[in-house]
Amino acid sequence: MVVAALLVSSAALAQNNAPAAGNAPAAGHATPMVGDQPLLQIKPKGHKAAKNTAAAKPSVAEQMRACLDIEDATKERLECFDAIYPPKPKATKPGAKAKPAKAAADCRLLKEEDERLACYNGFADKPAAARKPAAAPKPPAASQPAAAPKS
Repeated sequence: MVVAALLVSSAALAQNNAPAAGNAPAAGHATPMVGDQPLLQIKPKGHKAAKNTAAAKPSVAEQMRACLDIEDATKERLECFDAIYPPKPKATKPGAKAKPAKAAADCRLLKEEDERLACYNGFADKPAAARKPAAAPKPPAASQPAAAPKS
């Protein structure tokens, strides 16, 4: 009986809630723990409508128009465009002519700064509708007289 009482009291002492001196969490920053790892807490995502607020990042077209406010043919204007589309120069063979850019993002592939700035300016100066070729209008259908029913 004495042995059982001794085991129960030693088990009670082992379950002490006071943390060891080296593992004490900072006061006020008690992070829930799972074993020796902090508990992963998943926070709910914000509403999708919150992403569409005025605090949202402006569109690429608006950012490019803002770059047009900077004086033309300057390093600052090129840096403004490069902030939108970071340059990734493409290695070309010597003497090979680069293909014309189909979109503003293609300008970042040009190695020469002057060429890249001229490319960006070409897209930023024109509105999107002017860059896309309009479909040729269809000629109006020729009106043919309706055949009169035979009597």
